[in-house]
Amino acid sequence: MGNSFSQSFWIPAPVLTEKELRDQSGKVFIVTGGYAGVGFELTKILYSKNATVYAAGRTRDKALKAIERIKAAHPQSKGRVEFLSVDLGDLATIKPAAQEFLSKEKRLDVLWNNAGVMTPPVGRKSTQGHEVQMGTNCLGPFLFTQELVPILQKTAASSPPGTVRVTWAGSLVVDVLAPKGGVVLDDASGRPTVFNRPEVDYGQSKAGNVLLGSEFARRYEKDGIVSLSFNPGNLKTDLQREHNIVTRTIIEILITYHPIYGAYTELFAGLSDDLTLQNTGQYIIPWGRLGPIRQDIVPGLRSTSEGGKGVAEQFWAYCEQETRAFA
Repeated sequence: MGNSFSQSFWIPAPVLTEKELRDQSGKVFIVTGGYAGVGFELTKILYSKNATVYAAGRTRDKALKAIERIKAAHPQSKGRVEFLSVDLGDLATIKPAAQEFLSKEKRLDVLWNNAGVMTPPVGRKSTQGHEVQMGTNCLGPFLFTQELVPILQKTAASSPPGTVRVTWAGSLVVDVLAPKGGVVLDDASGRPTVFNRPEVDYGQSKAGNVLLGSEFARRYEKDGIVSLSFNPGNLKTDLQREHNIVTRTIIEILITYHPIYGAYTELFAGLSDDLTLQNTGQYIIPWGRLGPIRQDIVPGLRSTSEGGKGVAEQFWAYCEQETRAFA
């Protein structure tokens, strides 16, 4: 409970905002969900600093309208912002999206796995039949990231150490709603348990991203890529659209902030000079600071050979298995 309290109230002011961010000319970024909510605010900041930004997602019309707003807000920018079509809930769309990006760009400095879905009706599935939050929040970003690993490695080889990064969207629910251990895997099949309680399944999917962020760090630190997971904060965004009106009103009155603050959290994770390769695998909390991961999840981040429970390693293997046919 202490973790969640420190991430919700009396949060220190952000240390990296559009005011402190240096010029990003020549840098290339991808922000999934980069045209709505937190992603929109992050894309807008990056574009204002002359970066090339791909706002990735499934709704072209919404994205193009958002991009026009971003361009209008910063007419002086020498950067570029483009829509990249991908549906993280449909694994068949992910390799084509990565290939489209690779056909246009020769580098990728930061991938923000920002997009996700939250507490849909019980029983909703992804296109491939997974519980939709697990499919969209974990399997989709996992495959998208894997498809982009070669260009991340190439960029890291010619960039200052620790500046090429992948970030993974956690949430406050990792602390308050995720099951014990973060992700509960079936002993026989290795598949995550489906609780059919949308809030718990959401918490599990967000804990899954913490596991993936940690395991990616373990596997790719040697290549100079930093991997971080983050809780953007309790924000007023479209993620609450599935809640009933009473719940939404209570959340907004009590604990939510403008999406720009979530963008500051993600900006810190992706671009702060205070973070180095030594910080890979760690967790960022609002509005840009290192924070603790819930104590019962920590042993699962270490492999069994390292004296841990190996949950992250097992979850990675599950994601590999489920996405292999689409790679």
